[in-house]
Amino acid sequence: MLDRTQPDPSLNHEDALELLEQDRVAEDNAGEKGWRRPLGWLRRAGQFFFALSFSSLTRRIVSLNLAGLVALVASILYLSQFRAGLIDARAQSLLVQAEIIAGAIAASATVETNTITIDPDRLLDLKPGESYGAPDESSGLDFPINPERVAPVLRRLISPTKTRARIYGGDGGMILDSRSLYGRGDVMRFELPPPSTEKPGFVERATISIRTWLNRGDLPLYRELGPENGKGYQEIVQALDGVKSSMVRVNDRGEVIVSVAVPVQRFRAVHGALMLSTQGDDIDQMVTAERLAILKVGGVASAVMIVLSLLLASTIAGPVRRLADGAERVRRRIQTRVEIPDFTRRRDEIGHLSGALRDMTNALYSRIEAIEMFAADVAHELKNPLTSLRSAVETLPLARNDTSRARLLEVIEHDVKRLDRLISDISDASRLDAELQRQDMAPVDLRRLLTTLTSVANETRLGHDVAVEARFDGRGATDTFSVPGHDSRLGQVISNLLSNAQSFSTPGGKVRVSCRRARSEIEIVVDDDGPGIGEDALERIFERFYTDRPHQGFGQNSGLGLSISKQIIEAHNGRIWAENRHGPAGADGKPSVAGARFVVRLPAL
Repeated sequence: MLDRTQPDPSLNHEDALELLEQDRVAEDNAGEKGWRRPLGWLRRAGQFFFALSFSSLTRRIVSLNLAGLVALVASILYLSQFRAGLIDARAQSLLVQAEIIAGAIAASATVETNTITIDPDRLLDLKPGESYGAPDESSGLDFPINPERVAPVLRRLISPTKTRARIYGGDGGMILDSRSLYGRGDVMRFELPPPSTEKPGFVERATISIRTWLNRGDLPLYRELGPENGKGYQEIVQALDGVKSSMVRVNDRGEVIVSVAVPVQRFRAVHGALMLSTQGDDIDQMVTAERLAILKVGGVASAVMIVLSLLLASTIAGPVRRLADGAERVRRRIQTRVEIPDFTRRRDEIGHLSGALRDMTNALYSRIEAIEMFAADVAHELKNPLTSLRSAVETLPLARNDTSRARLLEVIEHDVKRLDRLISDISDASRLDAELQRQDMAPVDLRRLLTTLTSVANETRLGHDVAVEARFDGRGATDTFSVPGHDSRLGQVISNLLSNAQSFSTPGGKVRVSCRRARSEIEIVVDDDGPGIGEDALERIFERFYTDRPHQGFGQNSGLGLSISKQIIEAHNGRIWAENRHGPAGADGKPSVAGARFVVRLPAL
C-alpha cells in the first residue's frame, strides 16, 4: 500500500496532481484542523515539486538559469577592480603615514638621550616630507638612529594603525621592528618566532589554495628576510637612495601584503629607511567581507531563481507531459475515443501544440471511422452479388432445361460484371485519399479542362444521344479560371457529373456546363433536363454505394461515383451539392422540376 507521507518516484506530473486533489478532498471531509492542516499543505507542495523534479525539461530550465546566476556571482566574487582600488588606496595611505613617521624619526634621532622634546601627538599634523625639529641644526653631521630614542615614538604612532614598521640603517641592517616592541619604551630581540610545526588541515589548505589562486595573478611572492638582509627588498634599496617606493606581494598563505619604504633623512642626509607594510589579512578581510555579502545575495537570488524556474517549468513541462500522455493513450487506444488535453486558451506555443494535436487526433479518429464505415459498406455491397452468384452456381446443376440454364448463366455473368465494377470502384476510392495526400497541388486551368472534357463527351456520348454545351461567364476569353489542385482528379469529378447528367437526360436533350468566378471562388454548374432528384435523396446521393436509378436495372451502377467526387472536391477545400431546377408552376400551384443541377465551388488562385 502506498504511503502518502513519502513521495512516490513513479508518479508523473498528472498523477501527482490527482493525488493532491484526492488528499485535499479527504482532509476536507475529515474536518482536520489545527497544526495538521499546514503539514498537509506542506506535504502536498513537496509531492508537487518532487514530481516536477523528475522532468528532464524542468531540470534543464533550473540548471540553465542557475548556471547564468552562478557565472554572474563568480565574476563578481573575483572583485578585481575593487581589490585593485583597495590596494592603491592602502599604498597611498601608507606612503603618507611613512613620510610623517620618517620625519619624526629623523627629528628624534638628533636630540639628546634624556631630553626628548618631540610630541608624538603633533607628528600627525606634519605634511609629507616635513620634519619636526629645530630648523637650525646642522645637516653635515651624521646622527645614527638610536632605537631607544625612536622606539617610544614608533610604538605610539604604529600601534593604532595595525601596521608593521621596520627601520633599516644605511648599511641595510634592521634597527627596529614594530613586532618586537612591548611596554613603554622597552625593546625585544629581533629573533622571529619559530614556525608552527602543526600542518594545516584539508579545509585550510583548500582555502589557502583558492585564496592564492584568486590573489596571486602576476604579483611576486613575499619572503621574510633576516635582519641583516634589508637590501633584499627592492623598496629599501630605493629608499636608501632617497626615493620613496611601494611594492605589492602575496605571501605563502595567499594574503596580499602592501609595503612602502621612505628615506629617513634630515636636510637631504639619508640616515636610514622606514618600511611600512600591512598585515597579511588586512586587505583580504575587506575583500572577504564583500564576498560574503555577495554570497548571501547570491543565495537568496538562487532560491528565488529555483522557485521561479519551477513555476516556469510547471507551465511548460507539465502541459507537455499531459499532452504526451494523451498522445500515448491515443496510440494505445485504451478507450473508445481519447481526448487530448485542451490548452488552446493559452496564447503561446503550448496552446498551438495542443490545438494541432487535437486537430490531428480528430482527423485520425475521423479517418478510422471512415475506414471502418467503408469496410462495412464494401463488405455489404460485395456480399449481395456473391450471394446471388452462389445461389446461381448452386442452382445451375439442377436446371432441367436449356432455358433455365441460360437464365442462370446470364445471372452469373451479370454478378461477375457487377463484382468487377465494384472492385474497380472500391480500389479507386481506397487509394484516392492517399494519392491526394502524396501529390502536390498545381494550378489547374478550368477553362481548358472543361473545354476538353465537353469535347470528349460530345464525341463519345457514352451510348446517350445527349449533347454537352460549355459556357464561361467572364470578362473575356483570356480568363483562365485557375484553381490549385490535381487536374486528373478534377477531371474525374467533371467526367462523373457529365456522365451522370447524360444518363438521366432524355435522348436529344442537352447538358449545360457553366463556369464563372464568384468572389474568391470558381463555380462550376452542371444542368440537365432529366426528372430531377427526390427531395429525400438530395443529400443521400453523395453517400457511398447509394443509387437511385429507376430506369436502370439493379446492379448497373456501383453508387461510388458521386461519393468519390465529393471526396475529391473536399480534398481541394471546395464544396459540392445537388439541387433541382424549377420550371413553371403546375396545376397544383407548385413549381415543376425542370431537371437536376450539380454545383461545385473551388477556391480560386
